[in-house]
Amino acid sequence: MCGGVTFRVDPPIGDVNNCHCYRCRQFTGHHLAAIMCPRPQVDLHTSDSLRWYAPVPGIEYGFCATCGSSLFWRAADLGDVVAVCAGSLEQPTGLRTTVAVWMAQHGDYHTPEPGVAEYDYGD
Repeated sequence: MCGGVTFRVDPPIGDVNNCHCYRCRQFTGHHLAAIMCPRPQVDLHTSDSLRWYAPVPGIEYGFCATCGSSLFWRAADLGDVVAVCAGSLEQPTGLRTTVAVWMAQHGDYHTPEPGVAEYDYGD
């Protein structure tokens, strides 16, 4: 939002996955809508204000320390993959949401989207 972190995601870009786990809801204020990308596909141009927060070992959320924008998510067990927050991409993206995960933890205000596959990993 402020330009402290700028990046490009090289194609091909996959579909959007929505994560409704309580950590992603706290990080974004709703749910994490993100695309999973091999790390080399994400080209950071400016990252002076990029910070990573690790709420538990092996999980990190990337954000801009200047404006607070939610930008990335990564997990050690996924190796060289980073999730890029879909809302941080310039439009038109041509993306569509195809999967919603951790639905057992979705916000009580959220209405599941028709046509989006849902997966639960527990409570």
